[in-house]
Amino acid sequence: MSDTAAPSQETAIAAAIADAVAVAEPVLVCGNATKAAMLRPVQAARSVSTRGLTGITLYAPKELVISARAGTPVAELEATLAEQGQRMISEPPDLAGLLHAPDRPQTIGGIVATNLSGPRRVAWGATRDHVLGLRAVTGWGQVIHSGGRVLKNVTGLDLCKLLSGSHGTLGIVTEVTLKVLPAPEATGTLVLPGLDPTAGVAALAAGLGSPFGVSAAAWLPRQAASRVGELAAFDRSVGLLRIEDFARSVAYRVEKLRDALALPQAEILDDPASRSVWRAVRDAVPLIAGPDDAVWRVSVRPSVGPHVLDAAAKAGLGGYLDWGGGLVWLAGPAEAAAHDAVEAAARAAHGTWMMLRAPDALRTAVHVVPPEPPPLAAIARRVKAALDPHGVLNPGRIYAGL
Repeated sequence: MSDTAAPSQETAIAAAIADAVAVAEPVLVCGNATKAAMLRPVQAARSVSTRGLTGITLYAPKELVISARAGTPVAELEATLAEQGQRMISEPPDLAGLLHAPDRPQTIGGIVATNLSGPRRVAWGATRDHVLGLRAVTGWGQVIHSGGRVLKNVTGLDLCKLLSGSHGTLGIVTEVTLKVLPAPEATGTLVLPGLDPTAGVAALAAGLGSPFGVSAAAWLPRQAASRVGELAAFDRSVGLLRIEDFARSVAYRVEKLRDALALPQAEILDDPASRSVWRAVRDAVPLIAGPDDAVWRVSVRPSVGPHVLDAAAKAGLGGYLDWGGGLVWLAGPAEAAAHDAVEAAARAAHGTWMMLRAPDALRTAVHVVPPEPPPLAAIARRVKAALDPHGVLNPGRIYAGL
């Protein structure tokens, strides 16, 4: 790309897009480009980055609200919240290493634009569910804002959810306002070793359905577990159930959960070990992916997660389960046959998939997300036409030709 802009003002972002529209040049939209390997590669004459838009613009701890410009590093937000004993709700993963961008800090704008969520998603919802408001620049080169800076606001069309997860194809997010919550005093994890994936997911479902407030549930095969230091000693597959709260409450509830599941081999991880394990699960550390492998995320009904994992294994792919079995992490050869196997497994399970990482040639040749049914595709085209009528923002990022 011959022209890269990383302005420090929202008005300059808008001017850059207006200029691109005037000369009919497509624009690659990014933050720190930590997620450039996701979905389809973008062919663009220029790029616009939000990395210059930094800084927390509002923090009201008593109101459980924080606002920050899009280029603000997630680590900065987390540190500021931690000082007040608070946290981001959706536990966004740090996939910079997995996506071959280990030296680039991920930004809050990138997290919202991709709607990435971590293990807490199964209990507390996705990132987009906690976006109270945002500001963005459309493909017209206009600044828009939606939502507000309070928990209760009525603003008509919910552009926050529309733009969250749009991967920069509908607008360039310039500022976000998030709901936050108090951080737990302690974390405990019940480890269920030696269960096959079907029995493991059944145990995870029982834990999530219990009255003990489980906030995360995952199942790792032996090889995946061996990549996490605190789990390697088990030398078997492990199911994981997390409880977060006050220390005494966590200790009591983890013990009660172990009694309720009646699995004599179950063991309990203390707070430091639990935090380390769930950080690894969040960031896909258990995934065995070579530097040239492709990576997929498949979302399905939790009870069929083991079937997707089994079908993928027959095609030479490995992975593990998060979200109680509803999120299947997969890695394997960056080949069309492997992708076809992932797609077939997801379709058979009535689920969906996302190609998280692959060489450009493969990402260009295959569907990186499921094609939408014609009625939904027509709506998507109308939305794109309303917000980016000239098709300058990340063209082809999600769907070819859109």
